Amino acid sequence: MNIKNVLRDKTRNAIFSVTSETTVFEALQQMAEKNIGAVLVIDEGQLSGIFSERDYARKGILQGRSSQSTLIKDVMTSKLITVSSEQKLEEAMLIMSEKHIRHLPVVDEGELIGIISINDVVSSIIKDQKARIQSLESYISGSPY
Repeated sequence: MNIKNVLRDKTRNAIFSVTSETTVFEALQQMAEKNIGAVLVIDEGQLSGIFSERDYARKGILQGRSSQSTLIKDVMTSKLITVSSEQKLEEAMLIMSEKHIRHLPVVDEGELIGIISINDVVSSIIKDQKARIQSLESYISGSPY
C-alpha cells in the first residue's frame, strides 16, 4: 500500500492552510474548527512550513508568547520533511517514528497534493490488515481440510 491509496481513501482530503503572516490565535481557531492537529503554511502558492499543536506548546506557550500577537512564521516548523504519493506506507510510518512527527505533507514533482497524519497511516494499516485476515479466513473456510 502506498501513500496515494491513503490520500484516496481519506474522508477529509482537504488541505487546510494559513500564511506565515497569520496569527497563532487565528491558526489555532482554524485547527479547532476543523478538528485537526496541524495546518500547512503556504505563502504565494508555495509550501513554506507546517504549524502544529506541538509548535504552539514548545515555541509559543513555553516561551511566554501571546497567541494573539505572535505570527505563524515565528513558531512554525520550516524544515519540512515530505513524502511522495508513490512511497510505501511503511516508509511514511518509519519517517514519522524516527523523526517524532505526526504529519507529513505529500509532494509530487514540487506540487503539494495532500497531507497525511499518523492517524491516517494507522487507520490504513488496520484496514489493510482486516482485509487480509478476511481473505485468509475465506480461503481457509473454503478449504476441504
